[in-house]
Amino acid sequence: MAINYDQLMAMKKLEQKHSYSDRDVMLYAIGIGMGSDPLDEKELAFVNEATMTARPLKVVPTFASVAAGFAEPGEFNLNSIALDGERDITFHSTLPPAAHITADSCVVAVYDKGKDKGAVIRFHTLLKASPGEPLATLVTSYFARWDGGFGGSSHGQPQPHQMPSRTPDRVVDVPTRPDQGLIYRLCGDRHPLHSDPESAKKLGFEKPILHGMCSYGITCRGILQTYADYDPSAIRRHAARFSSPVYPGETVTLEMWKDGNFISFEASVKERGVTVVKNGLTVLG
Repeated sequence: MAINYDQLMAMKKLEQKHSYSDRDVMLYAIGIGMGSDPLDEKELAFVNEATMTARPLKVVPTFASVAAGFAEPGEFNLNSIALDGERDITFHSTLPPAAHITADSCVVAVYDKGKDKGAVIRFHTLLKASPGEPLATLVTSYFARWDGGFGGSSHGQPQPHQMPSRTPDRVVDVPTRPDQGLIYRLCGDRHPLHSDPESAKKLGFEKPILHGMCSYGITCRGILQTYADYDPSAIRRHAARFSSPVYPGETVTLEMWKDGNFISFEASVKERGVTVVKNGLTVLG
């Protein structure tokens, strides 16, 4: 069934109620690999609340991507799996370690890339604390491989962030665990593509792939440890495009360029030399 443009553009879902606890916050941090060194006090601050000397539990900013689960404008009813194409989160305040929140979601654009080239659905989600205080605005772009050619326009798509032409200012290798997909899926995305070998092969992959949003969180972790001194409040925006999957157990190489408060970044898999995240941008406060 072809995409109904007007129907998609009218989709919205307001005041979706959610809550999360410090357990969810710590599980997310472990899911993107933090705490692998149990004596690293800077990373322990994100994964351990049980301390002799009291200190507040820190929240990785990109936890906002799972804080409200799959808060979306509704059922898209597509012919293909909606794959993450881009994610852009603006942080209005530092996320608390536990909260009752609401999410307002609406579709803002649908682009037709053409028959056999797919479609892009772009929607916004505003996360708010219970009194209505804005916490974060998420901009999500889904790519639907078999839903192009519905007669819509391909014009008006946002231009990707332009990367610097010089060599990177910083390069960090972030190893992933062979079982990292099994851990990260407990943050909410339990699609079998990330856990079941048979399902992965049926979808064209040699084995289960790491969640794109896990790779996104790993890039945020890299910025935290290099340019933010592990201070979540220092990150005001984190945006990236996904270009290829990571297989659990591979090493993610994060290249970064700093220009004032703007950090450009891209990520590749060290073992295969494949770029997995493109046109990344972090804005520091």
